[in-house]
Amino acid sequence: MQTVTSLDGGQGVRLVEIGPERDGQRVDNALITLCKGIPRSLVYRILRTGQVRINGKRAKPDTRLVAGDMLRIPPMRIAERDETVAPAGMVKSVVDAVIFEDKHFLVIDKPVGIAAHGGSGVSHGAIELLRAARPNEHLELVHRLDRDTSGVLVLAKSRSGLTGLQALIRENQVVKQYLCLMTGTPRKAKFDVNAPLLKSVMHGGERMVRVDDAGKPSLTFFQEVEQYPGCRLMLATLGTGRTHQIRVHAQYAGHPLAGDPKYGDEEANKRLRAKGLKRMFLHATRMSFDLDGRNYDFSVPLPDDLKAFLDNLRS
Repeated sequence: MQTVTSLDGGQGVRLVEIGPERDGQRVDNALITLCKGIPRSLVYRILRTGQVRINGKRAKPDTRLVAGDMLRIPPMRIAERDETVAPAGMVKSVVDAVIFEDKHFLVIDKPVGIAAHGGSGVSHGAIELLRAARPNEHLELVHRLDRDTSGVLVLAKSRSGLTGLQALIRENQVVKQYLCLMTGTPRKAKFDVNAPLLKSVMHGGERMVRVDDAGKPSLTFFQEVEQYPGCRLMLATLGTGRTHQIRVHAQYAGHPLAGDPKYGDEEANKRLRAKGLKRMFLHATRMSFDLDGRNYDFSVPLPDDLKAFLDNLRS
């Protein structure tokens, strides 16, 4: 159980004592559920400006809570609440994308163009759209996919599912595989990239990642699936789960992903656009793990737009 103390007659700063049900939860996710109706962008703003504190210390979005922590939540004006209604078409697209559901998890084949969550100019991500479709259910994101990446996205319906799977992800006990199209012709059909990655945030809030000895250890396994003129369809298996890992490791290997606007090859992208590629070629095709004596294994094929492009590229 969590204890809430108001320091300003119910309208100002709140102190929340964290109970065991939130032990290990990221503070950004906790705030989103504790402050119902507050826009995600506002949650990240108060974190960025140091207004959220844990035991008196400034909290970062990825700081994990511990049972017994005292969480300081600053006052937030009701006027800043997000009153926008989720577009019906977008809600339907994620509802139609559900591929699995039990009492612990809801899994979708996330369409390209839909972010995992709102914020940074995005009003509604997959989590907000699914919450709009299921207002009486408790849903939390377990992990994230970039907006331009399609494929398996897992949401938790129970606290035990959320904390259990997130613990497995931290311990690298989850198999996560992606289909990606590398530009050029790698010399080997099977190779690994073991290079540390350092994340930085630009002035506009854009995230950039580069290979740097000061970064976190990062490992990706690449294996050829099919050959195409000037490109190779590869299966990338994550040894670690860093931001933009496959994209930066592909760039580091000298064969950036087709259509990647941030780390890709501009000339190659231009040629591939002429062949019909309208987005980055990266698809989360499989995720599997064992939890509480059960094996979960989710897989989805390439979406139609990428299949059509490969057919065009082959011809």
